[in-house]
Amino acid sequence: MLLEGSCHCRSVRFSVESAHPYPFNLCYCSICRKTAGGGGFAINLGASAATLQVQGQEHVRVYQARMTDSDTGLASTSPAERRFCGICGSALWVWDPRWPELLHPFASAIDTPLPIPPERTHLMLDFKAPWVELHADPQDKHFTRYPDESIADWHARLGLSV
Repeated sequence: MLLEGSCHCRSVRFSVESAHPYPFNLCYCSICRKTAGGGGFAINLGASAATLQVQGQEHVRVYQARMTDSDTGLASTSPAERRFCGICGSALWVWDPRWPELLHPFASAIDTPLPIPPERTHLMLDFKAPWVELHADPQDKHFTRYPDESIADWHARLGLSV
């Protein structure tokens, strides 16, 4: 499925092909919540990095999250690159060199109508802000950290890959 997206000010527009376009994965980690979230979470989609086309590339900026290991207290920088508009600040997509073939656009940046998922996965609940109430349907899955299936596996299990 061709996904077309943009930032709020429309200085950056992009398109990308996605075999996994259902916006099911709600991430409550502090990185997603603070850089892209509304309602206390962000929703990433799965797409093919090789198909990314960008207009307004000169306005795209990169943020790599600073993290502190809860066990050791050691600080590090995430290799994942969060792309956002340098003019309006809209979160656009995440790319990680550990999985260079993948791109994860934020559902909030997508202008193409997205399909409604039959269930959702709430992940990184250990990091949910205390003011956020979890609104989940009975069929939804819940994970304190990462789920035990990938975006591609979720789509395949439910027969939803495009």
